[in-house]
Amino acid sequence: MTLASREVASLGDEPVVQTSRWTWTWKRFDDLSSADVYDLLALRSQVFVVEQDCAFLDTDYCDQPAWHLLGRLADETGRDSLVMYLRAIDAGVKYPAPSIGRVVVAERWRGHGLGRVLMVEGIARARLLWPREDLVIGAQQRLEAFYASLGFVPEGDVYDEDGIDHIRMRLSPRTSAIAE
Repeated sequence: MTLASREVASLGDEPVVQTSRWTWTWKRFDDLSSADVYDLLALRSQVFVVEQDCAFLDTDYCDQPAWHLLGRLADETGRDSLVMYLRAIDAGVKYPAPSIGRVVVAERWRGHGLGRVLMVEGIARARLLWPREDLVIGAQQRLEAFYASLGFVPEGDVYDEDGIDHIRMRLSPRTSAIAE
């Protein structure tokens, strides 16, 4: 474990970006509970397979070496429901640089700025892990402007991934301000 990894691990479930409504879980795959894994796979399947009508194998062996950020909100019954999720992957697993992926907000919670809340939190945590490295995302092209608003810059051409147009984007460690 690197010094940065220890710092992030010691951070535990406390938010880097202060919010009062969310319960954050930030863990490596092997440290997630079975309920966490079930919830994140269910949310990803609901959005990426069912809503986007895209038959693809979501379990891509990139989850095991990744950090997972789960954002929960108590529903009307008091039960914490997973409403947003992303994973942060070490350099050399998916891309040469560290990456953020599987960014998802439950349908019911879209349109309230939670994608930005999730990404700001995820970028802040990734910066603790990899302070001097670029962060890469394989963004759905329709969301390019959203990621650009967070400081990501497109690189290369649009490419097809599982029938959906994507574009690789990069966030430099010199990008210090994230528009909120």
